[in-house]
Amino acid sequence: MNTILVVLLVLAGVALLLVEMFLLPGFGIAGISGFACLTGSVVVAWLCIGKTAGYITLGACVLLSALAIWGFLRSRALDKMALDTKIEGHVELANNKLKKEIKN
Repeated sequence: MNTILVVLLVLAGVALLLVEMFLLPGFGIAGISGFACLTGSVVVAWLCIGKTAGYITLGACVLLSALAIWGFLRSRALDKMALDTKIEGHVELANNKLKKEIKN
């Protein structure tokens, strides 16, 4: 039962951190909840399962968070969310006659 709780907390924490980083602006409830879930999973593993499980859970949290962020950045999901327009054109600021008047 404790192992299932640890796994669920790690998955929820990683998912909440991804939501915070890529969908919601700023550092809000989803980010704080994600860190709380990851911290809670390590604490539950350390206290209920053992010291070795705590270290393994800590490593898994760091590794899964890094892999999730890397995988999301490599996917094409960011291309769909980002603005991709180009402005074609230019504006002439002054004509030659105006330039001569400014110099004089």
